[in-house]
Amino acid sequence: MTQIEVSCQLNYDVRTPTVFLFQVTAAETEHQSIIDEKFSITPDVQVERCQVGFEGNQLQRVFAQPGQLQVNYQATANLKPEIDQPAGLQEWDAQHMPADVLPYLNPSRYCESDVLSRFAFEEFGSLQRGYSRVVAICEWVNGHLDYTPGSTTSTTTAADVLVQRVGVCRDYAHLAISLCRAVGIPARYVAGYAVDLQPPDFHGFIEAFLDGQWYLFDPTKLAPVSGLVRIGVGRDAADVSFATITGQATLTQQTVQASGQQAANRASAVSTA
Repeated sequence: MTQIEVSCQLNYDVRTPTVFLFQVTAAETEHQSIIDEKFSITPDVQVERCQVGFEGNQLQRVFAQPGQLQVNYQATANLKPEIDQPAGLQEWDAQHMPADVLPYLNPSRYCESDVLSRFAFEEFGSLQRGYSRVVAICEWVNGHLDYTPGSTTSTTTAADVLVQRVGVCRDYAHLAISLCRAVGIPARYVAGYAVDLQPPDFHGFIEAFLDGQWYLFDPTKLAPVSGLVRIGVGRDAADVSFATITGQATLTQQTVQASGQQAANRASAVSTA
């Protein structure tokens, strides 16, 4: 078992009555339990806890009046990942996949797997199916993109990134997800806290469905997958944004921390779903 401390602080200047949907609390899963958790808002306002999406992601809905708003979250996560040796992990044909996995074969807002299908098959269609093909896709993305903070916007898609060859963690994830889906591998976006990430921030990983389970990969190679504390999963980053705002508010300060040790072998396949 690995124990990881996570926290975040978000400060906003709220200019009109505004509804916030925050998605910063760590998820409870079979392989991740949360203790000593605290979520608070200053000034004190009502917080509605919601579960949304295919996977029941946890959101906190807050209605705020104009003024200053501060969000604080801290928790301790106990991780018990399932670790497999990767060589034997195989892809499943669509007719054998569970029904709840099938949506992760489809194109989505930021992951245009249909647009990229020809490119994906030319690059990866002839490779050996299974874990090694997902690794090859992630290695290609890592080797062909430049990680440059501020280089993309909230409207940048995987197709844009393939042309621009530059992006941040969400862009790396979107492109890898799109290429996986394009060759028939279900893939989804995972948002979370990541130990050893520099500079500290929320981080985006991907999961690919192999041999009946979801396995984690980080196309950026900026953080070990064994040090991920997951917040939520979705078709792409739109489903797991740390804050969705209806109204007028500006983020004035953001602090994210994750500290702990990872016991998993980086060469192994890790599932923490």
